[in-house]
Amino acid sequence: MSTISSGSAVLRTIEDLYGPAGRLEAILNAGAANAPYAALVCHPHPLGGGTMHNKVVYHAMKVFQSLGLPVLRFNFRGTGLSEGSHDDGRGEQEDVRAALDWLTREFQLPILSAGFSFGAAMSLRACCGDDRVKGMIALGLPVHAEGRDYHYKFLASCRQPKLFISGTNDQFGPKKQLQEVLHTAAEPKEVVWVDDAEHFFIGKLDRVQSSMRNWLQTHFHVL
Repeated sequence: MSTISSGSAVLRTIEDLYGPAGRLEAILNAGAANAPYAALVCHPHPLGGGTMHNKVVYHAMKVFQSLGLPVLRFNFRGTGLSEGSHDDGRGEQEDVRAALDWLTREFQLPILSAGFSFGAAMSLRACCGDDRVKGMIALGLPVHAEGRDYHYKFLASCRQPKLFISGTNDQFGPKKQLQEVLHTAAEPKEVVWVDDAEHFFIGKLDRVQSSMRNWLQTHFHVL
């Protein structure tokens, strides 16, 4: 394990996160000693260049960190230094569960999850129904992206609090199609549409961060 101090933030390289395909490259941004939750953030599709260093993922992490929570980011199998190979979204769900297991062992705290694009789809699938996860945030949830279709029938029975943030011009989650998906999701849920934002929220990440922060402070009383 290596530790890097950056201002008031401490970044740890995690060496002992293992999924079914082998070791997963991961980093942890430390939180406050009295943090009430731990957080997990999942990255977009590896075949499109997605990693845990993605800009949207980084900005999501900064929201959790600003609220004093420890935040784990990791690379899905076959990405960066993570072992294994891409598994078309099947094994990647197991990678999310391995990350949840690691957070539970490390902190023994309830967990809040977030994911961007492919990472949102994977984290929702893995976290829905897991009692350890008390709230989930999906950023840029995809419906159809680069030949890949995403289906979310499971959301009809997903009773944990959920926040969906998407752009009104998201090319991979067109508003009308995504509205139809989110209409079927069980309560409690909240949807934020970022006006004129495309999939990557270019120039709109401040709105994403403020929406995340407001929801977390309202529903989970983090300061």
